[in-house]
Amino acid sequence: MELLGHSFYVFLNAETEEVNVVYKRKGQTYGLIEPEF
Repeated sequence: MELLGHSFYVFLNAETEEVNVVYKRKGQTYGLIEPEF
C-alpha cells in the first residue's frame, strides 16, 4: 500500500474467497473490512 501511495488495499481472501479491504488507520495501525453480502 505504501509503495503505491494508497491508504487501502482491496484483495480476494484466499481462505474465504471473499473480497476484503485492509486500510491504514491513524496511529500507524491497520484495519480489515470483511463485507457480508
